Amino acid sequence: MSKRLIIWSIAVLLIFPAWPAAMSANHGGAHEDGDVLLAENANSAVLMDADTGTIIYEKKSHDKLPPASITKIMTMLLTMEAIEKGTLKLSDKVTTSEYAASMGGSQIFLEAGEQMTVEELLKGIAMASGNDASVAIAEKIAGSEKGFVRLMNQRAAELGMKNTQFKNCNGLPVEGHYSSAYDIAIMSRELLKHPEVTKYTGAYQDYLRQNTQKPFWLVNTNKLVRFYTGADGLKTGYTSEAKFCLAATAQRDGLRLIAVVLGEPNTKTRNSEVSAMFDYAFSQYALMPIYKAGEVIGRVKIQKGQSSMLELSAARQLNVLVNKGAAPGSITHKLEVPEKLAAPIKKGQNIGKLIVYQENKVITEFPLKSPTDIDKAGWWTMFKRSASHLFFVDS
Repeated sequence: MSKRLIIWSIAVLLIFPAWPAAMSANHGGAHEDGDVLLAENANSAVLMDADTGTIIYEKKSHDKLPPASITKIMTMLLTMEAIEKGTLKLSDKVTTSEYAASMGGSQIFLEAGEQMTVEELLKGIAMASGNDASVAIAEKIAGSEKGFVRLMNQRAAELGMKNTQFKNCNGLPVEGHYSSAYDIAIMSRELLKHPEVTKYTGAYQDYLRQNTQKPFWLVNTNKLVRFYTGADGLKTGYTSEAKFCLAATAQRDGLRLIAVVLGEPNTKTRNSEVSAMFDYAFSQYALMPIYKAGEVIGRVKIQKGQSSMLELSAARQLNVLVNKGAAPGSITHKLEVPEKLAAPIKKGQNIGKLIVYQENKVITEFPLKSPTDIDKAGWWTMFKRSASHLFFVDS
């Protein structure tokens, strides 16, 4: 090596002493503080707080990868949303088509013409990862799997899942079917807005076709629901291309977490690394309430409206995720709303936001929406209001 090259190398190390570490962090993925390394064997991973959507840890979380049966989270989400809308009931009977019965891979061995309830099919999807059950319920909701896949992609777009494209409802390998750890966390968080789904995703064992000649024993493919305290979902996945995948959730002391790993080498490593992700977050983080549900956050004057004042209150408890070592006084918040607004105001209209700071750094923002419609006031209301001000009488 020449003297000139040696001198140049030393100069680079003196100027950029952290360069090798930074390169390593970019490839390995790390917590924003760069002080923790999780899911080392996964191709991609993310750890999220379900309440606030805060990302605690990520590793190549936006990479497009095959999600295998984790796809079924979207299938379950659309099912739960149809039940909420009233277009589907848990007790509804679903008749299995020949196409649904022909699905390979994980299945509950539906036969063409066989009938099961929506609830039984949900169990078959959540616990046994039934490809046939997924298609049967897709056909019930949308008329065909193709129609249901259109709904899946439409919902993914609405949720801001930018690195996802579904080609089927069960995750069987097909070209162009992909998602990312981050997107999977997003749809998992949305599914958990229907907490009743954990009755199925969190059960370790159950039966289908009970009291018949062909009883089918269901054992949850997600072993964490039995062996990790607080785990109650959500979905495993495996294909030779995707390797071992898991979108898991666990709850302790009011904190619910979502952990996603893709491309793990085996089930033991997958479960161990997700458990370690949960252990880390539960030991280091807690939710701090800012406002309780129904608590008034602020008021805005309304000009020429049927009501002269709009009261903004918390639609649900507003929390922020903080490190357990954070000083309570380090968390502050500021309300940003206009001093006055002109009627009409529509329910759900964006009015302003609540900004939360930790030591003067923004950590989250809560959008504030109008809880009600406020129409323009009629001339008589305006006359009475003007008169009350004139004679100092309450209107």
